[in-house]
Amino acid sequence: MSLHLMLLASLREEPRPDALWRSKQDPEVSGGSLSRWDWRMSVSCLLKAGGRWRSFPVPVELSLFQTLHNFCYRKKFTAPEKTISSVSFYDENAKESGNALDKLFSSEQQASILHVLNTASNKELEAFKLLHGKKSISIIEHREKFGPFQDLESLMNVPSFQFKTIVQVCNSILCPEGEKKKRKLQENRLLGKLIKPDIERERLKAANSILSIVFGTQRIAWALLDRKLTVLDWQQSDYWKLVNRTYPSSLYLKEISSVISKMPKADFYVLEKTGLSIQNSSLFPVLLHFHIIEAMLYALLNKTFTQDGQHHVLSMNRNAVGKHFKLMIGDTRTSGKELVKQFLSESVLKANPRVFFPPDRVVHYRQMFSSADPPDSHRREELYDSLLQAIAFYELAVFDTES
Repeated sequence: MSLHLMLLASLREEPRPDALWRSKQDPEVSGGSLSRWDWRMSVSCLLKAGGRWRSFPVPVELSLFQTLHNFCYRKKFTAPEKTISSVSFYDENAKESGNALDKLFSSEQQASILHVLNTASNKELEAFKLLHGKKSISIIEHREKFGPFQDLESLMNVPSFQFKTIVQVCNSILCPEGEKKKRKLQENRLLGKLIKPDIERERLKAANSILSIVFGTQRIAWALLDRKLTVLDWQQSDYWKLVNRTYPSSLYLKEISSVISKMPKADFYVLEKTGLSIQNSSLFPVLLHFHIIEAMLYALLNKTFTQDGQHHVLSMNRNAVGKHFKLMIGDTRTSGKELVKQFLSESVLKANPRVFFPPDRVVHYRQMFSSADPPDSHRREELYDSLLQAIAFYELAVFDTES
């Protein structure tokens, strides 16, 4: 019978032996109809030891609740025995891991790994996989406090280093080229989601200037920035409302060629890739217009593609730019006007602003914003977006500030 059932049985209003139940008024009463709360109980505190229940006599004055308390206390008091056994198990497991490390790597490989761990600086350690940030600092601190690592097993004493982590770190030290290839593949995969068509990361990192281009249904805006994030040119141009009805291709060519003649040259031309869904039939005329403009910009700006096969015109995901600047609300991107105004102010007030505007152009740009108050503020959205896209391109694709 369980402890709970035994205790419940003891509370039944049935005659009990004098040795167990006593009345305050008549100690010799062996049964009766007195309330259970008028009785005090001398029960046995049950403890399981060696598979058997043992009873320990408890004084008459000890209440039922005190008995329960003592039972729980005894149970808690015996808990550390399990902790001791788990600690000993951990020690055995650590020893097995240390032996496994010795079996995984030859003596020459272990010597090479230990040489790197005992001599490399914090910056040199961070070049290896899984040794960024706290882990490299932990290695340096452990080395300074306890001296050089004598074997691979001693790495188990460094905080945050477990068997699996140590194996990965050792492999990255022995095969740095393999780790670089993996990292490069991962970077290219992330870059492919951001920019189309696929392009070598080395070419992007060598870029000295980009021209960011954003086009809508009535105007095209562009921003020219160098790799110091200095705004060299920033303006927009209106064109016909080509989306209203069908126009011949020759008219498109004339309008777009006229706009391109005003654009400065750059190492790369980055076009905004819109996120409009083709499944929405009501937006088909707008989508068709955007695709025509995009195709013409690719053809007219990629002047050397037939000779060298190198892409100089790229498309950048619009929502990726919105996420970079936290302008997304669900799937909708909000206006970047306030953020651009903030960049303008910081360019004047801060010594090292995120974006630098030439002092002689700051007044002009501020006047340009003041003339774009409602209801005409929507006419500047392409202008805001072109600047934000240029900044995001440098920070995400060239400098890779989020890796």
